[in-house]
Amino acid sequence: MAEQRRVLGKGLGALISTEESLLDLTPSEHIDFDSKNPPGVLEIDINKIEPNKDQPRKRFDEHSLAELADSITQFGIIQPIVVIKMNENYYKIVAGERRWRAARIAQLKTVPVIVKDLEEMEVLQIALIENIQRQDLNPIEEALCYQQLCDVFFFRQEDIATKVGKSRASISGMLSLLKLDPRVQNLIAEGKLSAGHGRKLLEIECENVQFEIAEKIIEEELNIGQISAHLETLYKQDSTEELKEESKPSVIDKSLYKSIEKDLMNALGTKVIIKDKKDKGKIEIEYYGHDELDRLIGLFKKTNL
Repeated sequence: MAEQRRVLGKGLGALISTEESLLDLTPSEHIDFDSKNPPGVLEIDINKIEPNKDQPRKRFDEHSLAELADSITQFGIIQPIVVIKMNENYYKIVAGERRWRAARIAQLKTVPVIVKDLEEMEVLQIALIENIQRQDLNPIEEALCYQQLCDVFFFRQEDIATKVGKSRASISGMLSLLKLDPRVQNLIAEGKLSAGHGRKLLEIECENVQFEIAEKIIEEELNIGQISAHLETLYKQDSTEELKEESKPSVIDKSLYKSIEKDLMNALGTKVIIKDKKDKGKIEIEYYGHDELDRLIGLFKKTNL
């Protein structure tokens, strides 16, 4: 076990040799994949490659993907996609899902890949660290990456801070966002609220009030100072006891819903939110682009949903 943790703790650079994987190439070091591929790089049918359902990044900006697809159409894929072999016919992406998605938009038949022999735990750590290092995750996705490093690899916040070059306080602040009401987390993930807004809302214990204030912040475009003033007014006008009573969660219900959400996310490979309101509720399943929607519809058809 100690040996496994030592290997996994080395990070992306140690797990994937930069000489072999070419992950450190810059756009100026363009590789013409129409000619002979560099050693270790294979051309694989794009339809035989599937994304990693544990990929921490769940949102892919369609405009950004379209721009990358245009670049791929003109110049090809500069950096190979890193995959592992699932079986005789299929491969799973370790690093490079964004390139794979853009290549599909560009209607490429094959893509350059490097096939690695990795364990599932190594695949997960590479996916986490690669996304954090690219710094294009939204705050909630980044926080979920940190949480997985803590839960799966037993990293302390100090370990994560050292690995990603940030302060421990920064890591702690990001992780605190996961304590927010899921609806508020979703607003942050969509870019409608900032991480700073989210941390301010943590002062409110009641999740329903958190969400109400979050909607008010968006509607009135409140800054952090204005939120503080609004909260002071709120606590003066409303009964503190009423807020405390409302904020008491149903431990059984909440843990049950979280467990169901996790099971659905694992099964569907995308974010799922259950919203319960006494005798009714709804299940929200997110998708990011038409390809993702097609994939989900295919899953539902297979299970006769």
